[in-house]
Amino acid sequence: MNSQLTVAISSRALFNLDESHAVFENEGVEAYCRYQVAHEDSPLAPGVAFGLVRKLLALNAGDPARPRVEVILLSRNSADTGLRIFNSIRHHGLDISRAAFTRGESTHPYISAFGAHLFLSAEPGDVRRALEAGFAAATILPSAQPLAGGEESQLRIAFDGDAVLFSDESERIYKQSGLDAFESNEQAAAHQPLPGGPFKEFLAMLHQIQLDYPPEQSPIRTALITARGAPAHERVIRTLRAWNIRIDEALFLGGMDKGAFLKAFGADIFFDDQTKHCESARQHVATGHVPHGVANEG
Repeated sequence: MNSQLTVAISSRALFNLDESHAVFENEGVEAYCRYQVAHEDSPLAPGVAFGLVRKLLALNAGDPARPRVEVILLSRNSADTGLRIFNSIRHHGLDISRAAFTRGESTHPYISAFGAHLFLSAEPGDVRRALEAGFAAATILPSAQPLAGGEESQLRIAFDGDAVLFSDESERIYKQSGLDAFESNEQAAAHQPLPGGPFKEFLAMLHQIQLDYPPEQSPIRTALITARGAPAHERVIRTLRAWNIRIDEALFLGGMDKGAFLKAFGADIFFDDQTKHCESARQHVATGHVPHGVANEG
């Protein structure tokens, strides 16, 4: 396993491009290009995932000779219009040097080429294609929350379970046969680890970084925040044990709304496959929708 965590991010997830995107939507690509070139010396404001990226890059501060994280920019801009984005990266002091500008084409083919473990984008189509290719990916949603705290604070990442960290096989039983059938299945299979979902490797990479620190000094804290409750909790705990992956906090909510709990955890970002949970979460924290599994079919 590559020891360096590589995160690929789109320009619209990293920076607030609402104004220029409105030009694109209303006036077309040529007007958008003229607008970006005219404003290329005006730094873009931080976007929803900016605080997350800043904290990820801060993980390299302890040992610059052995960087733990690299952030790659994947953008549908052209190199010409992308100059404003690189100028903004420099303005904000972000250590991002690698990028792909595709001039309107999908960026997902370059996820594999760069060896990325996570892809964050505002383009749902690119995200779906990345997930279909086996990569952890999420659509960054507009958020009501303020930007995450300073880079000196701990990076906190929260995950849903089924169809995110784990496969959606159990969620399919719930969707098709109801809660009683789901709970009966999970009790019967309590000692059988769940198959991994699209974010298993990303969690494993975070865990590898955590192992370099005593638990009480780790710069990363993870949480599982799931609608599961007892008795469906046991299989989840035994699955993480079988994977030999530490999760710092586990919240089994039994169907309760997740938003308040994410706020209490102080997540820098939360990943969930279900739109209703994402809508609740984005009122409090930066949120990535994972369009994967049975909840996103049809």
